[in-house]
Amino acid sequence: MTMPEATATAPLDPEVLLADIVDHLRHESGARAEPPGAPAADRLDALRAGYRRLGIELPDPLIADGLVALKAGRFVHRAPRGPAAALARLYASRARWGRLAGVVALVLVLAFAGYFLGYRPYQAAQDLAALHELQVVLPEQIDDLYQQIFDETKVQVAADQAAKLRDTGKAAAAKGDRAAAEQAIAGLSSLRDRLDLAYTVHLVATGKRGFWTFPASNSEATNYYVVVDAIDSDGKPLNVPIASDDSGTAKVTRWALRVPQYIYEAVMAGRPDQGLGPNALIGVKQDGFLDVDYVIPVLSGTLTQW
Repeated sequence: MTMPEATATAPLDPEVLLADIVDHLRHESGARAEPPGAPAADRLDALRAGYRRLGIELPDPLIADGLVALKAGRFVHRAPRGPAAALARLYASRARWGRLAGVVALVLVLAFAGYFLGYRPYQAAQDLAALHELQVVLPEQIDDLYQQIFDETKVQVAADQAAKLRDTGKAAAAKGDRAAAEQAIAGLSSLRDRLDLAYTVHLVATGKRGFWTFPASNSEATNYYVVVDAIDSDGKPLNVPIASDDSGTAKVTRWALRVPQYIYEAVMAGRPDQGLGPNALIGVKQDGFLDVDYVIPVLSGTLTQW
């Protein structure tokens, strides 16, 4: 029985065959650590034999073209470069960085959500509340305090002071100056409280009744003081605001009042016949008035420390 003849193979594309020859030569060169441009004769013979076993007869011109292509570096795969290639490599390696990137993305989303959905609305509400307080609440407080003072005062000077504080405070609120507006409110509150006070002023019943000093501005002169107490309607000591010459305004129940020398001498001598004995009444502060109405001559100047 005779074998059928081998079926004729389809002709190969010369460019495809050339690429295969170059690839074969390149790998052989790499495996033998030889210069790829100068393969030995035995290697070329082996190359021919290998293709012959596959039924392909390599012509010498094709092998020569393969050697030229090998030396020229043709048919070499070079990794693509540029933004598109970088994105492709990044996508291919997503298993390494995907989870971390997901966590970072989640944190960023939460941060942005917290800022735009939480902090920003909260801050806007705070700003709106502060603006409302400046434009509405503080002016209403100022007007209310002014009206209280106007209704309670029995002296024009208090009404004038209140009107000045009112105008200053409302102008500050209109300009957005919270500190100045609150300062005006504090001034109005202090003025109202001062008007509301009602007490009597007495010479002290016991202890040091008076003293004298040399003023710092004139060592040739002498200032005389008597010590007094503020007493409320129940007969108890009352804290009242006193503007001291040396230490500013403070709330005290006892202070020193500057008087003429002869008043000082009568107090020190204890002259009840002149109404200047211990615990003698020397002044009255009525509701609706700013100042004490003294029944004895007094001079400008008070001390809260001596």
